[in-house]
Amino acid sequence: MRMKRKNRCCGPTDAGYEKPMTKPVPVALTIAGSDCSAGAGIQADLKTFQHFHVHGLTAVTCVVSETAHIVRAVHPVPVDIVCDQISLLLDAFPVAAVKTGMLFSAAHVMVVAEILKNHRGLQLVVDPVMVASTGVSLLDQAAVAVYRDHLLPLARVITPNLPEAEVLLGERIADVAALEAAAWRLAGEFGTAVLVKGGHLPGPDCVDLLVDHGEIFRFSEKRLVVAGSHGTGCTFAAAITALLACGEALPRAVEEAKKFLGGSLRWSYGFQSPGGGTLHALNQGTLPEISPGKNDA
Repeated sequence: MRMKRKNRCCGPTDAGYEKPMTKPVPVALTIAGSDCSAGAGIQADLKTFQHFHVHGLTAVTCVVSETAHIVRAVHPVPVDIVCDQISLLLDAFPVAAVKTGMLFSAAHVMVVAEILKNHRGLQLVVDPVMVASTGVSLLDQAAVAVYRDHLLPLARVITPNLPEAEVLLGERIADVAALEAAAWRLAGEFGTAVLVKGGHLPGPDCVDLLVDHGEIFRFSEKRLVVAGSHGTGCTFAAAITALLACGEALPRAVEEAKKFLGGSLRWSYGFQSPGGGTLHALNQGTLPEISPGKNDA
């Protein structure tokens, strides 16, 4: 069934360039790695920002040679170049929200934290990317302590998946009850909202828990059986960032972002590789005839 695409959130909705803008376009910045396959990282973030009619900026921390099946090489961008990208963009644009993804090393995490601590008015979404879906480590182990001490306390919300929450807590999370306890502990430790994603837990439902200002919000969706899920964490966090940039309250932003992610998974697509096999991609608003996150019941 063909579904009509619905304009989302805010920003210009008329394709006619002859008409002046009636209000400013929201601006969001992603500080993350570059995924050459465009399924995750800054490429996924930009596609997601575009879906929500948010102008996306990028500060590249790493260049990654990868596909949904393999991470072949990770090349870090020099820390001073990362610093210059972020500083330039924050000075030049009215950035409303910032998302961090793959930061690679303790030095990269530290420079990001040092800059952002002087911009406390920004809505900061920290996705503590530590391990790729292929199982390859994407974070220097020394960086975890810098995350804990310097970056996480600056966030409006942090969005660890279950393995990342286990690293931050130093303990295993075996079920939804433990997931809730973990969300409360992380929120208390870092003094910020925490969205703990429970997709790695077994069961028919994917449960995510948000602790925000002393309240807990539960987001549950039936588990989708899909061919590939490369980029889901980046896409989810980017959607939250875009919606915060549009002025949505955090619980509403998480709810709408989860719907968008569900649509991106449900309406994913694939490619036949020249060398054989299939590569799958999330539909982060790429296919024009559908609208991820809408009419997905």
